[in-house]
Amino acid sequence: MSYNINSLSSDCYEKTNCLINKLGIKDDNLLSVVEADITYGKLLNLEKNPVNGNFDTPHYKAIHKYLFEDLYEWAGDFRKINISKKGTRFVESDRLDELCEKCFERLKACNYFRGYCYEDFVDNIVDFYCTLNMLHPFREGNGRTQRVFISQLIRYNGYDINFSKIDTDLLMIATIQSAHGVTDLLTDIFRENIVRKM
Repeated sequence: MSYNINSLSSDCYEKTNCLINKLGIKDDNLLSVVEADITYGKLLNLEKNPVNGNFDTPHYKAIHKYLFEDLYEWAGDFRKINISKKGTRFVESDRLDELCEKCFERLKACNYFRGYCYEDFVDNIVDFYCTLNMLHPFREGNGRTQRVFISQLIRYNGYDINFSKIDTDLLMIATIQSAHGVTDLLTDIFRENIVRKM
């Protein structure tokens, strides 16, 4: 949990960088391990039982809530603080509601990319992925929520993707590059991993 935030103590136990959690864990490293274990199980379940929704803000929030409700009281709620990570400053918290609505309204206006040729579909998925990343609306768990949502959107369109087969370090590098306007690597990753459903 390597986020830079306005206040080092925001949402954390006193004199720690450990997020306040339902399990009372006050060691950041232990919390990371427990969080990974819990969300891994939830992610596996979502492969068979996806969170239903309309590819909108409530749908996005519902995915986050499902993944993190066993750990955090604020699961499914947008963050109230500003954050940055690895040199990327994300959307300010007071603009999240407005900009998330615009993001999902644009997705709806594009008919969720239905009927697009493969190249256009991938290009739009990359653009949408970049937009979601820059929003980073939650205090923790943005990447996992984003990948679940994007996977559902891809499958809705008759394609498939398996993020577990993508090198996580390479995806991180591509995501950081895309935050600075360079999307070539991210596009290559999606083109290699988005396939027609059998």
